[in-house]
Amino acid sequence: MTDEELLVEVALTRLDHPDLDLEEIAALVVRRVGPEGVLEFASRNLAERGELRGPMFASAVEHVMRVVLTLRGPWD
Repeated sequence: MTDEELLVEVALTRLDHPDLDLEEIAALVVRRVGPEGVLEFASRNLAERGELRGPMFASAVEHVMRVVLTLRGPWD
């Protein structure tokens, strides 16, 4: 899944669950991609950070949040 596809998935999930915060949205997205997606996101997080901080699921959620915050751009 590309970063752009991931951002679309997060946006669609947010539309379905407007009351959730970003971390909860990211966790829903990670759950939906299944075990292979969790492994993919966690490995991307490992490659970016140089370390695996916490369990694989939490690391995958961190990756999703990082992608969303990076692509969203700077705050004004």
